[in-house]
Amino acid sequence: MAGNDLGSLLGGLLGGGGQSGSSGGGAGNILGALLGALGGGASGNGGGSPLGGLMDMLTKSGLVDQAQSWVGSGENKAVSGRQIAEALPDETLQKVAEQNGVSPQQAADQIAQSLPQAVDKLTPTGQIPSGTSLEDLIKQQSL
Repeated sequence: MAGNDLGSLLGGLLGGGGQSGSSGGGAGNILGALLGALGGGASGNGGGSPLGGLMDMLTKSGLVDQAQSWVGSGENKAVSGRQIAEALPDETLQKVAEQNGVSPQQAADQIAQSLPQAVDKLTPTGQIPSGTSLEDLIKQQSL
């Protein structure tokens, strides 16, 4: 449930209502499924957010420069589907792929394509917010 709601919100944030971004809604759905799988979307456990957990995971997997470029100001560095697949736990990627009706590699490619923009938009202050649910954060960013 939360994954679908989160996917809708992320799709809106990424411009999923329209024509120009053919995969805005799909990107939102796949990112919603990913963040839902990592921490439930709403109010994770403890003080951490699913976004913070994901960024920690990417950083520990050697994607420090890319992850920091998405949070900070300036150009967002690209990441490949292969790098995403290596950074995420296999069971998480499998779950996300199943929920979206794609292969794990297709899911990793879609995540790699949309994650930099999503993180950039969710961190306008240059920091990963804490104490705010992901849904609230997305709503704040999309008007």
